[in-house]
Amino acid sequence: MPDSFNEMYASPGAVREHYREFGDWLSRQPVDTLALKRTEADLMFRRVGITFAVYGNDAGTERLIPFDIIPRIIHAGEWSVLETGLVQRVKALNMFIHDIYHEQNIVKAGVIPAEQIFRNAQYRPEMQGISVASDIYAHIAGVDIVRAGEGEFYVLEDNLRVPSGVSYMLENRKMMMRLFPELFARHKIAPVAHYPDMLLDNLRSVAPAGVTDPTVVVMTPGMYNSAYFEHAFLAQQMGVELVEGQDLFVNDNRVYMRTTRGPKRIDVIYRRIDDDFLDPLAFRADSSLGVPGLLSVYRAGRVTLANAIGTGVADDKSIYPFVPDMIRFYLSEQPILNNVPTYQCRKPEELAFTLAHLPDLVVKEVHGAGGYGMLVGPASTAAEIEAFRQRLLAKAEGYIAQPTLALSACPTFVEAGIAPRHIDLRPFVLSGKTVSMVRGGLTRVALKEGSLVVNSSQGGGTKDTWVLEK
Repeated sequence: MPDSFNEMYASPGAVREHYREFGDWLSRQPVDTLALKRTEADLMFRRVGITFAVYGNDAGTERLIPFDIIPRIIHAGEWSVLETGLVQRVKALNMFIHDIYHEQNIVKAGVIPAEQIFRNAQYRPEMQGISVASDIYAHIAGVDIVRAGEGEFYVLEDNLRVPSGVSYMLENRKMMMRLFPELFARHKIAPVAHYPDMLLDNLRSVAPAGVTDPTVVVMTPGMYNSAYFEHAFLAQQMGVELVEGQDLFVNDNRVYMRTTRGPKRIDVIYRRIDDDFLDPLAFRADSSLGVPGLLSVYRAGRVTLANAIGTGVADDKSIYPFVPDMIRFYLSEQPILNNVPTYQCRKPEELAFTLAHLPDLVVKEVHGAGGYGMLVGPASTAAEIEAFRQRLLAKAEGYIAQPTLALSACPTFVEAGIAPRHIDLRPFVLSGKTVSMVRGGLTRVALKEGSLVVNSSQGGGTKDTWVLEK
């Protein structure tokens, strides 16, 4: 694997211009002082309760997501390109979701094979023909960006169902301002604290037609969900109610919330529950998390769900290779941000290539998430590669493969001192009457030396992301 792009250093000892001020400061900091600051951050995060629940073998436990005190810095020019490309991409994705549930022009034009959409596990036939407010489906999108090669940005993944992580973006910034206020006096760093206000404005803008003062709620599966902290945090920051399915009910084709003062009509639900569990009358009958009859109110246009039911078909990894084609088809523009080159294992010739090069590739389940169900060829044993080969042969259509990118590295404070670690970036794009975003995002970092897996469930941590203003 080639050497990775270093965010801070153009070459050994040569600090990039936008890191120069920070680099001068960092060079003067004793290691003991940095270690104390990291310990202070861990204690404060634990006190506030910023943890995530663990599934699998350690189910029921909670962990602190490691926080790194060295920020990732992006200069204004780079951010401008990223922002323009993200807005373009999310616009096209929203148009695609509307299209497949209505006219299906992209299928009729032969751009995407029909079976890739209509046989997709995330496609919801119940959404066919339903009109949603402002034709917006992915109101909140978390798009994973990586940097490779000579510093080019690539989109690794589109998260359009219930994207998480924005609370860590906000809390990381608060922590850095608390630990190192002098750095914020020396740098012009774009703010991110107004994200909850932007989110609430965005949600209110897509209320059902005729509603002038909409009531918004955040709907959570409950305290045992891995992202429960974020659900509670965003509700509190927006000043709206955090509800569970049992707090809501349907009457006269409208959704109401139970309150001590009687029923209160709900107009917009920012739901953090998967499609399958939203309405036991329409999807999984055994779901106790949802609201019976919710889909019928949604079909009637009397409540807005953010994100919309059925958005998952657009962020499935089997659809990902077609996003550049969507941009050309719907917007008549060339994509500003490139995809990572992707082999679709459902195609015999691309499966053959993948099988022949497994030690060099990353192979992912098309429905997978969180770093699970994937093979990182260069980091795998011969036995692991052979086991994955059998999975591919058994169900080739369930996988895609990509070259192993040398993700960019950023200086990170680890046990051995300051050392480079691989990172990615998840900016959050809001779609309503307009498409907007704060200048920043969640930088995730692979804390294990050489690791390319940044997911918190796989031992990754997070950093504050600084976008410098001009």
